[in-house]
Amino acid sequence: MEGKKTRGRQSISMKKIENEDDRYVTFSKRRSGLYKQDSELVKLCNIDIGIVLFSPTGKPFSFFHPTSEAIIDRFLNPNMQLSESTRLVAAHARHKVNQLNNRRELFDNIKEATSAQSLPHDNMNENGQRYQWESIEQFNADEVKKYEALLSATVFNLNNRLKHLKNEASSSSSSEAYSENTDN
Repeated sequence: MEGKKTRGRQSISMKKIENEDDRYVTFSKRRSGLYKQDSELVKLCNIDIGIVLFSPTGKPFSFFHPTSEAIIDRFLNPNMQLSESTRLVAAHARHKVNQLNNRRELFDNIKEATSAQSLPHDNMNENGQRYQWESIEQFNADEVKKYEALLSATVFNLNNRLKHLKNEASSSSSSEAYSENTDN
């Protein structure tokens, strides 16, 4: 291999980053890396985890698995086991996170494809569908508001579905207890 063209990964000294913009960018990148490592740790070791961060601007960020309530309850009472409804909520949340991660990967792939090659001038894909934008960065304010509304509606629907699942779980467990009592 001929001489290196870059300096490669350099170690960064542990001191406060004085430039405000650099500090914000570093926080954002490191936060994303931290979330990714936490997700891997949860997946590999089957652990519960909770992290709360405040950005340099004071904005709070958090990562909890399975839920914030479960983590706080376990922190206050380490010997406690998760209830069946909490396990159901966690399983559903895990499934939804996987779905959202798949969507994010799809958007990332679209972003890479559109940046690697320009789209046709008439903004049509190979199936004849019209593109509304050429890359993710080109969302306008209205599209962002529509996307946020879609996400809010999705969260609302998920919460309703979770309540429904909890009610089904509690009613099925109470009906099982009733049938056991009537069998005796």
